[in-house]
Amino acid sequence: METSKPLTHVHFLLNKPFGYLSQFMSNARHERNKKFLGELFEFPEGVMPIGRLDKNSEGLILLTTDGFLSNTICSSAIEKEYYAQVDGDITAAALAQLQEGVTIGFEGIKYDTQACKVFKLEQLPEFSERSKSIRDPRHGPTSWISITINEGKFRQVRKMTSAVGFPTLRLVRVRVGHIYLNKMQPGEVIKVEELNVD
Repeated sequence: METSKPLTHVHFLLNKPFGYLSQFMSNARHERNKKFLGELFEFPEGVMPIGRLDKNSEGLILLTTDGFLSNTICSSAIEKEYYAQVDGDITAAALAQLQEGVTIGFEGIKYDTQACKVFKLEQLPEFSERSKSIRDPRHGPTSWISITINEGKFRQVRKMTSAVGFPTLRLVRVRVGHIYLNKMQPGEVIKVEELNVD
Protein backbone atom coordinates (compact mmCIF):
# COMPACT_ATOMS: atom_id res chain seq x y z
CA MET A 1 0.00 0.00 0.00
CA GLU A 2 1.43 3.35 -1.03
CA THR A 3 1.64 6.12 1.52
CA SER A 4 1.07 9.62 0.22
CA LYS A 5 3.99 12.00 0.45
CA PRO A 6 3.56 14.92 2.82
CA LEU A 7 2.71 18.14 1.01
CA THR A 8 5.79 20.29 0.53
CA HIS A 9 5.13 24.01 0.76
CA VAL A 10 7.18 26.74 -0.90
CA HIS A 11 7.97 30.14 0.59
CA PHE A 12 9.37 33.42 -0.71
CA LEU A 13 10.52 36.82 0.56
CA LEU A 14 9.80 39.85 -1.62
CA ASN A 15 10.74 43.50 -1.38
CA LYS A 16 7.58 45.09 -2.78
CA PRO A 17 8.36 48.22 -4.77
CA PHE A 18 6.33 51.42 -4.63
CA GLY A 19 3.29 51.39 -6.90
CA TYR A 20 2.53 47.65 -6.88
CA LEU A 21 -0.63 46.05 -5.51
CA SER A 22 -0.09 43.17 -3.07
CA GLN A 23 -1.89 40.65 -5.28
CA PHE A 24 -1.24 38.73 -8.48
CA MET A 25 -4.12 39.95 -10.61
CA SER A 26 -7.50 41.66 -10.51
CA ASN A 27 -10.63 41.45 -12.58
CA ALA A 28 -11.77 44.86 -11.36
CA ARG A 29 -12.02 47.29 -14.24
CA HIS A 30 -10.44 50.15 -12.27
CA GLU A 31 -7.35 47.98 -11.55
CA ARG A 32 -6.65 46.72 -15.08
CA ASN A 33 -3.74 49.10 -15.59
CA LYS A 34 -2.22 48.56 -12.15
CA LYS A 35 1.04 46.77 -11.37
CA PHE A 36 0.87 43.36 -9.65
CA LEU A 37 3.32 41.09 -7.82
CA GLY A 38 3.14 38.48 -10.57
CA GLU A 39 5.00 40.90 -12.88
CA LEU A 40 8.06 40.71 -10.62
CA PHE A 41 8.58 36.94 -10.56
CA GLU A 42 7.07 33.74 -11.91
CA PHE A 43 5.64 32.36 -8.69
CA PRO A 44 4.44 28.72 -8.61
CA GLU A 45 0.74 28.00 -8.58
CA GLY A 46 -0.85 28.26 -5.15
CA VAL A 47 1.52 30.91 -3.78
CA MET A 48 -0.23 33.73 -1.90
CA PRO A 49 1.03 36.90 -0.24
CA ILE A 50 0.79 36.87 3.56
CA GLY A 51 -1.02 40.08 4.42
CA ARG A 52 -0.81 43.18 2.28
CA LEU A 53 0.95 46.47 1.83
CA ASP A 54 -1.01 49.24 0.15
CA LYS A 55 0.05 50.39 -3.32
CA ASN A 56 2.18 53.28 -2.05
CA SER A 57 3.94 51.27 0.66
CA GLU A 58 7.12 49.28 0.17
CA GLY A 59 9.10 46.55 1.79
CA LEU A 60 8.93 43.02 3.06
CA ILE A 61 6.15 40.70 1.96
CA LEU A 62 6.23 36.99 2.74
CA LEU A 63 4.59 34.57 0.31
CA THR A 64 3.69 30.93 0.81
CA THR A 65 1.52 28.03 -0.30
CA ASP A 66 0.83 27.21 3.38
CA GLY A 67 -2.54 28.70 4.40
CA PHE A 68 -2.15 27.71 8.05
CA LEU A 69 1.22 29.48 8.24
CA SER A 70 -0.28 32.50 6.52
CA ASN A 71 -3.01 32.77 9.17
CA THR A 72 -0.43 32.48 11.95
CA ILE A 73 1.78 35.24 10.53
CA CYS A 74 -1.21 37.54 9.97
CA SER A 75 -2.28 37.10 13.59
CA SER A 76 -1.56 39.54 16.40
CA ALA A 77 1.03 37.11 17.78
CA ILE A 78 3.57 38.26 15.17
CA GLU A 79 5.14 41.73 15.20
CA LYS A 80 5.44 43.82 12.03
CA GLU A 81 8.00 46.64 12.02
CA TYR A 82 7.85 49.62 9.68
CA TYR A 83 10.12 52.56 8.99
CA ALA A 84 8.05 55.65 8.24
CA GLN A 85 9.34 58.94 6.85
CA VAL A 86 7.05 61.59 8.26
CA ASP A 87 6.41 65.21 7.38
CA GLY A 88 8.20 67.37 9.94
CA ASP A 89 10.65 66.80 12.76
CA ILE A 90 8.58 64.50 14.97
CA THR A 91 8.36 65.49 18.63
CA ALA A 92 8.79 63.45 21.79
CA ALA A 93 5.14 64.17 22.63
CA ALA A 94 3.97 62.71 19.30
CA LEU A 95 6.14 59.63 19.78
CA ALA A 96 4.66 59.13 23.25
CA GLN A 97 1.13 59.41 21.84
CA LEU A 98 1.89 56.77 19.22
CA GLN A 99 3.38 54.47 21.85
CA GLU A 100 0.30 54.73 24.05
CA GLY A 101 -2.18 54.32 21.18
CA VAL A 102 -4.22 56.81 19.16
CA THR A 103 -7.75 57.00 17.78
CA ILE A 104 -8.08 56.42 14.03
CA GLY A 105 -10.98 55.85 11.66
CA PHE A 106 -11.57 52.37 10.30
CA GLU A 107 -14.51 51.62 8.01
CA GLY A 108 -16.36 54.63 9.38
CA ILE A 109 -15.81 53.59 13.00
CA LYS A 110 -13.46 55.12 15.55
CA TYR A 111 -10.73 52.67 16.54
CA ASP A 112 -8.19 52.94 19.36
CA THR A 113 -4.86 51.42 18.39
CA GLN A 114 -2.99 49.26 20.87
CA ALA A 115 0.15 50.39 22.67
CA CYS A 116 3.17 49.78 20.44
CA LYS A 117 6.91 50.31 20.11
CA VAL A 118 7.89 53.60 18.45
CA PHE A 119 11.16 55.51 18.33
CA LYS A 120 12.87 58.08 16.15
CA LEU A 121 15.68 56.79 13.93
CA GLU A 122 18.95 58.59 14.62
CA GLN A 123 20.38 57.66 11.21
CA LEU A 124 18.65 57.72 7.84
CA PRO A 125 17.82 54.21 6.61
CA GLU A 126 19.72 53.10 3.51
CA PHE A 127 16.86 52.48 1.11
CA SER A 128 17.01 52.74 -2.67
CA GLU A 129 15.57 55.90 -4.18
CA ARG A 130 11.84 55.53 -4.66
CA SER A 131 10.54 55.44 -8.24
CA LYS A 132 8.39 58.48 -7.44
CA SER A 133 10.13 61.26 -5.53
CA ILE A 134 8.82 62.06 -2.06
CA ARG A 135 8.74 65.85 -2.33
CA ASP A 136 10.96 68.89 -2.65
CA PRO A 137 13.22 69.23 0.45
CA ARG A 138 12.50 72.98 0.42
CA HIS A 139 9.04 72.18 1.80
CA GLY A 140 10.55 71.57 5.22
CA PRO A 141 12.20 68.87 7.30
CA THR A 142 11.23 65.23 7.51
CA SER A 143 12.13 62.54 10.02
CA TRP A 144 12.16 58.75 10.15
CA ILE A 145 10.61 56.60 12.85
CA SER A 146 10.43 52.89 13.59
CA ILE A 147 6.96 51.67 14.52
CA THR A 148 6.23 48.06 15.49
CA ILE A 149 2.63 46.87 15.64
CA ASN A 150 0.80 43.59 16.12
CA GLU A 151 -2.33 44.80 14.39
CA GLY A 152 -2.94 45.19 10.70
CA LYS A 153 -5.80 47.59 10.07
CA PHE A 154 -6.01 49.12 6.59
CA ARG A 155 -3.41 51.91 6.23
CA GLN A 156 -2.98 51.81 10.01
CA VAL A 157 0.52 53.27 10.31
CA ARG A 158 -0.33 56.13 7.95
CA LYS A 159 -3.47 56.92 9.92
CA MET A 160 -1.57 56.77 13.21
CA THR A 161 1.12 59.26 12.21
CA SER A 162 -1.50 61.59 10.74
CA ALA A 163 -3.44 61.42 14.00
CA VAL A 164 -0.47 62.96 15.86
CA GLY A 165 0.15 65.63 13.21
CA PHE A 166 3.01 64.04 11.24
CA PRO A 167 1.66 62.50 8.01
CA THR A 168 3.61 59.61 6.51
CA LEU A 169 5.45 60.42 3.28
CA ARG A 170 7.13 57.05 2.76
CA LEU A 171 6.42 53.71 4.44
CA VAL A 172 8.65 50.61 4.31
CA ARG A 173 8.00 47.34 6.15
CA VAL A 174 11.38 46.12 7.38
CA ARG A 175 10.49 43.12 9.55
CA VAL A 176 7.86 40.43 10.04
CA GLY A 177 8.53 38.50 13.24
CA HIS A 178 12.21 37.51 13.04
CA ILE A 179 12.48 37.90 9.27
CA TYR A 180 14.13 41.13 8.11
CA LEU A 181 14.18 43.03 4.83
CA ASN A 182 17.93 43.58 5.22
CA LYS A 183 19.60 44.61 1.94
CA MET A 184 16.96 43.26 -0.45
CA GLN A 185 16.46 45.57 -3.42
CA PRO A 186 13.02 46.68 -4.68
CA GLY A 187 11.48 43.86 -6.70
CA GLU A 188 13.97 41.27 -5.43
CA VAL A 189 12.55 37.82 -4.63
CA ILE A 190 14.28 35.17 -2.49
CA LYS A 191 13.05 31.57 -2.19
CA VAL A 192 13.52 30.16 1.32
CA GLU A 193 13.18 26.68 2.78
CA GLU A 194 11.02 27.84 5.67
CA LEU A 195 9.53 30.95 7.25
CA ASN A 196 10.68 31.14 10.86
CA VAL A 197 8.92 34.21 12.18
CA ASP A 198 8.86 33.39 15.90
